[in-house]
Amino acid sequence: MSRTPGALAAVVLGVSLVTAAPAAAAHAHPFPTGFPLPDGFLPEGIAIGSAPTAYFGSRADGDLFRVDLRTGRGEVFSQGPGTASVGLKVDRRKRLFVAGGAGGDGRVVDARTGKILKSYRFAEDADTFVNDVVITDGAAYFTDSRKAVLYKIPFGRHGDLPESHTAIPLGGDFVLTPGVNNANGIAETPDGKALLIVQSNTGRLHRVDGRSGVTRAVDLGGEVLTNGDGLLVEGRTLYVVQNRLNTVAVFTLARDGARGELVTKITDPRFDVPTTVASFGHRLYLPNARFTTPPTPTTTYDAVSVPEA
Repeated sequence: MSRTPGALAAVVLGVSLVTAAPAAAAHAHPFPTGFPLPDGFLPEGIAIGSAPTAYFGSRADGDLFRVDLRTGRGEVFSQGPGTASVGLKVDRRKRLFVAGGAGGDGRVVDARTGKILKSYRFAEDADTFVNDVVITDGAAYFTDSRKAVLYKIPFGRHGDLPESHTAIPLGGDFVLTPGVNNANGIAETPDGKALLIVQSNTGRLHRVDGRSGVTRAVDLGGEVLTNGDGLLVEGRTLYVVQNRLNTVAVFTLARDGARGELVTKITDPRFDVPTTVASFGHRLYLPNARFTTPPTPTTTYDAVSVPEA
């Protein structure tokens, strides 16, 4: 695998020093801009919270891998159930919410110990792919790339996890089309009042009412999000990973998420089908899923970082 930073096709990357404490910037050492993941890991999801720690899920067996962004060193800290772990998010209570792919499930894992805190069976049939998750103040929402539905885990008074979930049918502009890659990446709108979902096989971005499931297509000025995968919203900036295009599209959003304007597209020669994105210290971190490389137990995988746009 290559770990040599290259010039971006759409924006110019300079040297960026990322520090845990801005006051120490003058004496800080840069974080690694790339680091290995386990051979044969088949990464897809990434989650980063307030600490310089990144979490990755394995499509091979669901193992969870934890990396110190300051050093690039990591470890498997939670054994998988034998089915995939795809989209991930971590909350301020150090709980990792994990989408279970074709297993039709989701689970919540203690990000410190790796212990499973709760498991949820979302779909009983085989026609399911629980793909990604977003955490809001009141709930966690999971997408299913084969069904027109969101799965909601509502939080209790102190963030307590319920015993069961709620299924919210998607209506309005979202139309399920043949194939696995329908609803994929999910994020919250800048004003926190709705959700955003990218539909990979149509390239459309949808604004979703998290209570009713009613969707409206987001006006992106004619831009089509071909192979849209992971989403990240920071302030009014939206990052959309377009996996097989090896591109991250960057938009400025209206506060309600109803409109967006393309700002730039980030590419990097180290991208090898990145699937999703998280950020820390003004840098974006992306796992290379390498979908175009036949997987073997010895296939190498990595994650790379680039400056935020």
